[in-house]
Amino acid sequence: MGALQGKVCLVTGGGGSIGLATARLFVTEGARVMLADVDAQRLEAARTELGDAAVALPTDVAQRASVQALVAATVAQLGRIDVLFSNAGNFGVVAPIHEYPEDVFDAVQAVHVKGAFLMCRAAVPQMNDGGSIVITSSVAGLRGDPGVYAYITAKHAQIGLMRCLAKELAPRRIRVNTIHPGPIDNAFQHAVEADLARLIQRDGAAFFDEQTPLARHGRPDEIAQSVLYLASAQSSYTTGTTLVVDGGMSI
Repeated sequence: MGALQGKVCLVTGGGGSIGLATARLFVTEGARVMLADVDAQRLEAARTELGDAAVALPTDVAQRASVQALVAATVAQLGRIDVLFSNAGNFGVVAPIHEYPEDVFDAVQAVHVKGAFLMCRAAVPQMNDGGSIVITSSVAGLRGDPGVYAYITAKHAQIGLMRCLAKELAPRRIRVNTIHPGPIDNAFQHAVEADLARLIQRDGAAFFDEQTPLARHGRPDEIAQSVLYLASAQSSYTTGTTLVVDGGMSI
């Protein structure tokens, strides 16, 4: 029997590399999955790959009505919610503080902070007791770097949200944790590195590898394994924690 046999898991950012790798693993472990993503084409490709174990709904997590529709559709189509993997994200730009665009800062907070808040606000009343919420933060939520104002601020804020939820939901045995990936070999990270390279005038991927004791980028499936740990009964006594999966970058 799989670690999530019979469970229903709601995954935002489900069309991206970490979201899809995690949803794929959830299905392998016996779960049914609702996938959500703002990119409808990418989302449909993910749903098609996962087959009958998955349904999908295009969703903008920064919009309350869209989030409410997603939660309602999950319950209507799959009957329950056991796991929420709040994983939707965007990056913004890298720029000096006096040049950082206000609209970009707001857009990043809207997805990471407001989006995670809205997802939890809508999903918690529908979740089964004993469930799990996992919020994707980042190694960026544990450190500071010049120029990464929107993303790093948002990733720190998600930890505060997680800690409030962990205390509030403990009587229902709903565990709430954040996961903190380091640099991952995916399109999201490649875009970050291209932006960074223009600022530091050197190869962005090499820069990240030099900052990481294991000297490499992680893989989406490696992050998925850690999410599975937090989503399943393997972590039954773990709540309110920041699980760091970053190749040592934060030490």
